[in-house]
Amino acid sequence: MKLPLSQASIVQFGTSRFLLGHVAAFAAQAIENGNSQEAILVVQTSSRPEGKAKAVALAQQASYPLHIRGLRNGQPVDEQLSIGSVAGCLVAQEQWQALEHHFIYMARWVISNTGDSGYQVADDTSLADVPSSFPGKLTKLLYARFSAGQPGLTLLPCELIGSNGHVLKEIVLQLARRDYHDTPFEEWLAAHCCWVNTLVDRIVSAPLEPVGAVAEPYALWAIQQTPGLVMPFEHPAVEMASSLQPFELRKLHILNLAHTYLVDQWRQNGLTESVTYVREAMQEPWLRNGLSEVMMQEVLPVLARELPDMDLNAYWHNTLERFDNPYLDHRLEDIANYHGDKLTRRLEPVVDLGIKYEIATPRLCAALGRK
Repeated sequence: MKLPLSQASIVQFGTSRFLLGHVAAFAAQAIENGNSQEAILVVQTSSRPEGKAKAVALAQQASYPLHIRGLRNGQPVDEQLSIGSVAGCLVAQEQWQALEHHFIYMARWVISNTGDSGYQVADDTSLADVPSSFPGKLTKLLYARFSAGQPGLTLLPCELIGSNGHVLKEIVLQLARRDYHDTPFEEWLAAHCCWVNTLVDRIVSAPLEPVGAVAEPYALWAIQQTPGLVMPFEHPAVEMASSLQPFELRKLHILNLAHTYLVDQWRQNGLTESVTYVREAMQEPWLRNGLSEVMMQEVLPVLARELPDMDLNAYWHNTLERFDNPYLDHRLEDIANYHGDKLTRRLEPVVDLGIKYEIATPRLCAALGRK
């Protein structure tokens, strides 16, 4: 049975397979376990035909499949879950009035994952009948809620942007100042809405048709503790923290660095034609051993000095299992995009920290072309 829309206190912007396999899945498991009653209204924000097809399926189906495939503690995982947290789905461009009514009177939390360009406003305005950008839509909806005398909301953006909650708040405030010239509204946004920084970490590798997703077993949703924050649910993958910087550094300099170092060795040793996926590279003993050596002898010792309270060895163990995932076709060629920039951003800070802590990093230096 589909959950009633009256229970959909979470408004989720985006029908991406990532959110279906991450936040919406956590919400469903919390409901199943009796720890939450908070369902989700999904908003299709674009006019893409494939997005509309997914929106129709989400609106009609009581649940959708989530296929968890990978490794957990060395053992293969191949599970089929039924995710029933979505109470409905609205297409913003076609059902704006219904969306606005729900946002005013039923919403308590806002979730978003609108892609790399999701915060771009360009020449959009929140005064349009239906703004084209996500920040424009959000500002218009927030103004409607404020005008109706309703309390503020909690916003939990999931875009891969540093300090995403603070960044989104500033964009919305800029739009509010430009479009409405309403000081009480600006004060309401700043003082009565809770803008939360979050960090997400899960590979949701493929969509299922007409709606659903395939995801790896590993999942993390790190939430920065914020005054006034009340979460819609509890879940083992949700971790509250006073600062997200250690999580960001751990992910950047273990998971992301390992990807980039592996690609660097794959390129330098002429394997671009014979090895396609990360899991295949990990089956090449010298590639695997080289990666393990640089992590155990250089990266982890350096990060242990910089991040003494983070469980780096456990995270590296999880990272190895993610790289070994026999079900995941993660192309090395895709990771190799913007390789020079990634080397600089992911490896160079560890080398600089190595100098600070007097820990030698010869393999990282070689990859960076340093002597």
